[in-house]
Amino acid sequence: MSDDDFVRGIEQHRRELRVHCYRMVGSYDEAEDLVQEVFLKAWRGRAGFEGRSALRSWLYRIATNVCLDALDGRKRRLLPDQANPDYVAGQPATTLITGPWLQPFPDALRAADGRWEPVAPSQDEPEAAVVARETLELAFLAAMQHLPPRQRAAVILCDVLGWPTRQTAEVLDGSVASVNSALQRARATLREQLPPGRSDWAPAAPPTEADRQVLRRYLDAVERGDLDEVAELLAKDVRATMPPLAEWFADRESVLAALAATWDASSPDYIGALRAVPTSANGQLAAASYRRPPGRQVFEPFGIGVLRVRDGLITEIVAFHEPTLFPAFGLPPTLDR
Repeated sequence: MSDDDFVRGIEQHRRELRVHCYRMVGSYDEAEDLVQEVFLKAWRGRAGFEGRSALRSWLYRIATNVCLDALDGRKRRLLPDQANPDYVAGQPATTLITGPWLQPFPDALRAADGRWEPVAPSQDEPEAAVVARETLELAFLAAMQHLPPRQRAAVILCDVLGWPTRQTAEVLDGSVASVNSALQRARATLREQLPPGRSDWAPAAPPTEADRQVLRRYLDAVERGDLDEVAELLAKDVRATMPPLAEWFADRESVLAALAATWDASSPDYIGALRAVPTSANGQLAAASYRRPPGRQVFEPFGIGVLRVRDGLITEIVAFHEPTLFPAFGLPPTLDR
């Protein structure tokens, strides 16, 4: 294989390797850097490759071990509602964990052919069904962060990508027995950490037109600062987190109270006029918000809110203050309306 053919060969796997690294580390920014390291290691080791194994499998081996090295001694990335008690006005302040938090992943950067999406569990491994769903959802990524790195790698390779345990054992420099043991422990942990009713979630499917209508109504209400309209769209037990803030809110009343404060021009927390545009992240509906600072004419990137909609109501909002991720989502740098 010529050097040019090698470069073209590895480049066609960039998207799926980025997703693989993201599943391992929970950070889009880190995944980007890790893929670059994977390609550098692959280039330096190309003489030893010689086509003895499939290029894709060889790259996944490199990527998995690059991620394991990066995770060594690293704090796990969660979401605020997994790390701290919910915010209740008037209660004494507690010491809160302040991150690091998960980051969202732009759906526009996922591979289009679907061959690296979750696989169905085999009949002799029913426990694998715990991850035979959409494995880029934030809830799944947050649950995965509770696993030690090698268990995390075993679940991704076996239960998400569908690799045989023998092949996974080779990647992890372990035995088939050790991989099976890691999978058993990991699946039990995931069942404990995934939200209630996780086993009842439907397999991954595009949002319905009704779901998108809820999103459009939500965007319109946000732009108008219409709390009454927002209240109609929120489930009573809606959960809202706002990384990097450590506080989170566990019901509609507390979410509305927080919004009322930030939309009140007399409040020190006032965030100014907002505009919002639809996008998608982690296989979920999302809204990118832009804020117009005082004295400015244009709206600047502010945050990306990832929503879960069920039965016509918003049941979860994860509002990431991640303006630096707007280019990755293909979003405009500013809005002038």
